[in-house]
Amino acid sequence: MDGSWRVKLCEDIIAGQPLRLEDARHIVELEGPDLMELLALANRVKWTNKGGNVFFCAIINARSGRCEQDCAFCAQSAHYDTGAPEYDFVEMERITDAARRAKVEGAMRFSIVTSGLGLTTSDEIDTVAEGLRAICKEGVRACASVGILGPEALLELKNAGLTRYHHNLETAPSYFKEICTTHDYKDDIETIKRAKSIGLETCCGGIFGMGESWEQRIELLCFLAELQPDAVPLNFLIPIPGTPLEGTSDLTPMDCLKIIALARLILPRADIVLCGGREVNLREMQSLALFAGASGLMIGDYLTTPGRRPELDRKMIVEAGLKLEEIPC
Repeated sequence: MDGSWRVKLCEDIIAGQPLRLEDARHIVELEGPDLMELLALANRVKWTNKGGNVFFCAIINARSGRCEQDCAFCAQSAHYDTGAPEYDFVEMERITDAARRAKVEGAMRFSIVTSGLGLTTSDEIDTVAEGLRAICKEGVRACASVGILGPEALLELKNAGLTRYHHNLETAPSYFKEICTTHDYKDDIETIKRAKSIGLETCCGGIFGMGESWEQRIELLCFLAELQPDAVPLNFLIPIPGTPLEGTSDLTPMDCLKIIALARLILPRADIVLCGGREVNLREMQSLALFAGASGLMIGDYLTTPGRRPELDRKMIVEAGLKLEEIPC
């Protein structure tokens, strides 16, 4: 990577100019010392826009399994035999206890996640709203990931304390039909737009390592930049036995770092959050991700797979010379 090109690229991004497509394509070809230069560039952009703190978030799988969607990566799809747990809405006490534990572990945000295309009845919306109020009482910021919703349902959840709505696009528009055929990509986009239109923060990202090309990874990140979410969760595929993506695993730790850096350069002001699969795919390089543009970590378990112990993540942040962001009093 030519030094003058690197400096100019960094200055342009910090000044608010979007990363050009030709530069993104050049970046994915970088290897060796040039790749390390890329990580340093992304780190500088991250420090300029987000500072040196790292925040934690956590989730609860509040309704699991029997999902009618055929997402090729998902253990909870009713189309596949994966042995994933199946249950209806958990008791409110479990949500409260999980939110309380997450706060003790340092999480700023806690999200209710449910399987399925969306909430379909007023009782379901009321149940999630009750859960959000319970989370707020524990002193953490309430988030939700409950599928494709209309404006009325989103507004009801906002009135119950919801601050940030999560809904992933999963992959690039050009690759989506390879991953899911049971709903349209535009439905996901409209959900994010509806959430933004009523004043909710939005959290929108995807999963990498599902067989998509580098061009499609760039496509997804550039599409996300158009939506301007407040947070971009980056997931790295954990191939689940029984799903169509069983046995798919083509990501290296360096690939993951390159994706993180690209996300930071394409979405310089968003929170870049490392989520599912970071332990499996980054392996011993997780701490380096904190210097490649990441500003947040999802702690604890994921939907159907275990995560890393939060104390290990806290130790990693301290040893990296960074600070864990805390909820303002």
